[in-house]
Amino acid sequence: MLQTENIYIFLLILPIVSFLYASVGHGGASGYLALMALFSFAPETMKPTALLLNIFVAGISFYYYYREGFFNKKLFLGFAMASIPLAYIGGTLEVDASIYKKILAVLLIFAILKMLNVFGKESDSIKPIKLWQGLIVGGIIGFFSGLIGIGGGIILTPVILLLHWGKMKEAAAVSALFIWVNSAAGLVGQLQSGISIENGSFILVGIALIGGVLGGYYGSKKINNQSLRYLLAFVLIIACAKLFFT
Repeated sequence: MLQTENIYIFLLILPIVSFLYASVGHGGASGYLALMALFSFAPETMKPTALLLNIFVAGISFYYYYREGFFNKKLFLGFAMASIPLAYIGGTLEVDASIYKKILAVLLIFAILKMLNVFGKESDSIKPIKLWQGLIVGGIIGFFSGLIGIGGGIILTPVILLLHWGKMKEAAAVSALFIWVNSAAGLVGQLQSGISIENGSFILVGIALIGGVLGGYYGSKKINNQSLRYLLAFVLIIACAKLFFT
């Protein structure tokens, strides 16, 4: 993994990605997967590495948002009850590399639109979520999270905001823990299916945590990083195009 061409450029960009995602309560798997695709990482190493990075960065992000009092336990549980087992099942499955790339590219579109604030804006009118709604939404997102190697927050956050189930910071806090449990379940499924984690992945964790700690802290304190999000959206667009056409 660390012998990849231009790995030093990758290592410079990695903490920037983790900073941006952690600042909005996400682990960053969609960004990590995009970067790994751009730098031609082997597909079999991408999913477990992204899940591992997610666990650490999302955990840090959740800590800061929880400390600021933004976590809604009831909202989280509605999603998590179905997402955890289905993320595990998704993690045990393997998909063809070409199909994997196309599915990932489609999911990255959510990340791009979210970063550009095309959808998922905050509303003052909050509606209570019904249990069946949480189970369906959480289960679908959880399954694809495990299958593709993302935590699902990049999809869950805009869904919460679009359906007025929570405010921006509340959605960030719920998504951070949602990402953590889904990533853990998906990674366990990966390991039990025979996939191993390369030692180099833990070096990436240490580098990503630099950005994750800073992003979680500043994001929970209402620091605006909109210009940097536009830059990240540009990177994701390039990665998305590469996944579709290669």
